[in-house]
Amino acid sequence: MTTRILTLAATATLLLASAYAQQSHWASDNDKTAQYITGMERKWAEGVCADNGVVATLLAEDFQGTSTDGARFTKADELKDEKSVRSAHDCGLDEAKVHFFGDSMAVVYGREHAVGKDKSQPGVKICQAWTDTWLKRGGKWQIVASQDNRVTCK
Repeated sequence: MTTRILTLAATATLLLASAYAQQSHWASDNDKTAQYITGMERKWAEGVCADNGVVATLLAEDFQGTSTDGARFTKADELKDEKSVRSAHDCGLDEAKVHFFGDSMAVVYGREHAVGKDKSQPGVKICQAWTDTWLKRGGKWQIVASQDNRVTCK
């Protein structure tokens, strides 16, 4: 009987610990990690206008993105693309909300804009809504996945 109670107690403890580890929360305004992540997202959005060198460290080596036209792209593709869009101006981050999943994963939901990002329409303001997945590995936060969608500018 005592063995059953101990086994039941151990199982309950493991289940509760597992359930707790899966808890998620939206970042508070004063969360330092969320501030870092949002700052890096801002630099990426602004990097379309001027090379600020952030993309090379921001994206993980195994990064995989999905563009507004549904094409997949890698970190190397993004680095190449960033260099080719230097005619853009008025680039910026409009919104970024960070949602943490445990201590090493975050999903960021954001919006950004740029004028001249689309080479076929150099004077048009382009807006995107996106979702980036961040992972902390080896003590370093990086983006491992991204999904971009072109949206109507607000």
